[in-house]
Amino acid sequence: MEQHSSPEHVRLSLAAAMTLDLAPGLFYRNARLGCINLLLTYPEGCRANCAYCGLSRGRPGEYDEKSFIRVAWDVYALDEVVARMAARAGGFERACVSMVTHPRAPGDMVEVVKRIRARTDVLISVLITPTLLGREDLVAFMEAGADRVGIAIDAAREDIFDDMRGRGAPGPHRWGRYWDFFAEALDVFGEGMVGSHFIVGLGETEADMARAMQRIRDMGGVTHLFSFFAEPGTRLSDLPQPPIGQYRRMQLARYIIDEGIGREDDFEYEDGTLVSYGIGEERLSEIVDSGLPFMTSGCPGPDGTVACNRPYANSLPGPNIRNFPFRPEAGDIERIRRELWVR
Repeated sequence: MEQHSSPEHVRLSLAAAMTLDLAPGLFYRNARLGCINLLLTYPEGCRANCAYCGLSRGRPGEYDEKSFIRVAWDVYALDEVVARMAARAGGFERACVSMVTHPRAPGDMVEVVKRIRARTDVLISVLITPTLLGREDLVAFMEAGADRVGIAIDAAREDIFDDMRGRGAPGPHRWGRYWDFFAEALDVFGEGMVGSHFIVGLGETEADMARAMQRIRDMGGVTHLFSFFAEPGTRLSDLPQPPIGQYRRMQLARYIIDEGIGREDDFEYEDGTLVSYGIGEERLSEIVDSGLPFMTSGCPGPDGTVACNRPYANSLPGPNIRNFPFRPEAGDIERIRRELWVR
């Protein structure tokens, strides 16, 4: 098999490949991808061993063929990807380049961002691995053309993080390093320009997740929320998705926290399960009816609305959408209302 390596080659999400006419397919309900997602690639693969990740070194299979977030990420020449992005200017609002845990990744990230910036005006996010980086790398990413940073903390509690990403995995990542570097990234990129990723359903309580999201907000960051969706062949392959009610409550909590409508301090819980947001029923009903909390949370485009909408990244296309890649319609809102308080 031919060995592909960044920066000359990258992997594209299936949705990105479809958007750039590199792969066939149609989006359920005519969803439109707003962000081209690229992933660095190396024959040796990712050096980390996160319990839920399709790219983990402990998952069987060739790295180029491993799925990620349950979909194929095929390998393409970077020059071809950038040329197609340039030819389709206006069809999407952002690109996101993701690192893996590999010693060459920091320098290759800079090169990939530079090449995108040289031929397009699209906004560029970088999804980074604090384990490999220092402040000078953040500056280099910004100077290359990135305007936003994402950091996938993923687990809402230190013991879960350590078990699934750190010593218990075993893997190289450390809880304290991720939080410290989040603060460093905010210092370089500015308030509101750094996003955390959290995955609902790794064993945390709803109180744990809401408090982690409030901590991010108080630091000056924002949260991008995912529902756990097991990747075959990983350590957590048999773990079910979190109940839909749990995920809907966490989506609503994220929106209330990130939009400054309320604070986790005012939430109420029963045995760790959220039962009140502390903002009044009428206001809460208005927020639910807007549908906005249940859309994908991610980096925005020039107009401030989410560009990185990742269609169907954590649920299969069909009626059981978890992160809506478009604004929910009236029938969707009815379903969400039925799901919201189910335990």
